[in-house]
Amino acid sequence: MRILIATSEAVPYVKTGGLGDVAGALVSEFRRLNVDASLILPLYRTIRDGAALHRCGIPLSIRMGGSSFDGELWASDESAAPRAYFVECARLFGRPELYGTSAGDYPDNALRFAFFSRAVLEACAGLDMRPDVIHCNDWQTGLLPLYLKDHYRDRFRKTTTLFTIHNIGYQGIFPPSALSTAGIGKDYFHPEGIEFYGRVNFMKAGLLFSDLITTVSPTYAEEILRKEFGFGLEGVLGKRKDDLYGVMNGIDYQEWNPATDAEIAAGYGPGDAGGKKACRKALLKETGLGNPNAPLFGVVSRFSSQKGIDLISDAIDELVGLGLNLVVLGKGEAYYQNLLTGASRRNPGRVFARIGFEERLARRIYAGCDFFLMPSSYEPCGLGQLIALKYGTVPVARNTGGLADSIRDYDHLRGRGTGFLFDDFTPSAMKDAIKRALCLFGREKERETVVRDGMREDFSWEKPAGAYLALYEKALGKAGG
Repeated sequence: MRILIATSEAVPYVKTGGLGDVAGALVSEFRRLNVDASLILPLYRTIRDGAALHRCGIPLSIRMGGSSFDGELWASDESAAPRAYFVECARLFGRPELYGTSAGDYPDNALRFAFFSRAVLEACAGLDMRPDVIHCNDWQTGLLPLYLKDHYRDRFRKTTTLFTIHNIGYQGIFPPSALSTAGIGKDYFHPEGIEFYGRVNFMKAGLLFSDLITTVSPTYAEEILRKEFGFGLEGVLGKRKDDLYGVMNGIDYQEWNPATDAEIAAGYGPGDAGGKKACRKALLKETGLGNPNAPLFGVVSRFSSQKGIDLISDAIDELVGLGLNLVVLGKGEAYYQNLLTGASRRNPGRVFARIGFEERLARRIYAGCDFFLMPSSYEPCGLGQLIALKYGTVPVARNTGGLADSIRDYDHLRGRGTGFLFDDFTPSAMKDAIKRALCLFGREKERETVVRDGMREDFSWEKPAGAYLALYEKALGKAGG
């Protein structure tokens, strides 16, 4: 089976979030399993400046919106079987950022990613590659299944598509003019097509025209069928619910492993409480937090309402009153950044807030904290809780999406579980879960059991990769490939 993963970002080349981690890790796992799999993504300026690449000698000239856009195909330097291909077009991708700047999204994103979706198929034709499956990811590749079934139907009769929703809150919604920009006929612009309240919706195209649909956890696959979580696409998904599957993301334990992590104060494993204590002591010193006997909670997050930062900021003074210390790392909306830095100033020695993202500090927070707080309003999968579990930091999280699928709520009667979950998206529900966690903090033997059980959980990529391979076979069967 030949697999091509089309994505707007992937590690180790470029990433802004979980999509980049998933795409890069999945192709690496496929390669480990001797599956013929490659990535294809735009050749952004940051990739061209930093990666070892070569030209493939395949021009990519595509007419979009009445203008011709010229580029060419590049590849990573494994000449026999490149791990990744890159669509070069300096006019569209030779920019400092992937999707936009602090001033907002690039105004021509519809053009940029329509071009990319077309270019993926043109690149396959130029390479004389006929993938069995093209695995598309999020709205940036949403038009690709439509193009495959319309513009390129004759060239790729045996190629099937799988479309993964990483976050349905981001759909690629553009003015009606995007239709002509993308070279798509007006016969697709209606409520049963890619029209969405008078606009063009790229993700909707992926949902309608792909052979199978996945999202990144089983619970999230159920949630997005409901109005509360579907962001207006729950009806479309309801019609395709028999083709919708939830596959829980994994993490790369070669990258995230406290036994080998060079950025933390001491290495440790499930049976080594001493290494964890050394990391805790080092983090307290680095952040200037006092009272080493106080429970230490950590947050590593994008600052947005989706991540529940408003719950934290609303409750932060009361949380300090409960006797805990808090260390926060992240960036995002200025409103939340100001609230958190203000809370840090009001509570010196009790709250530490660092605005920005520093991976070295993030690793030390995962290793040094007792508890990890993730009060998300919704969470398709989540990466932070998976890392926290591996690093022996007990998650306290909302019972939603991948958080519900990866954390076993602690049962005080049985003394077992791997974290603490709460249902209602309210500060009071979050505080109740934190109070439950604080009850565990003073019972050292029980807490060691919870920590050890969490560290032994297996969220490696082996199981998700197997699930995707099974779905690729299903997609091929469904499409008659």
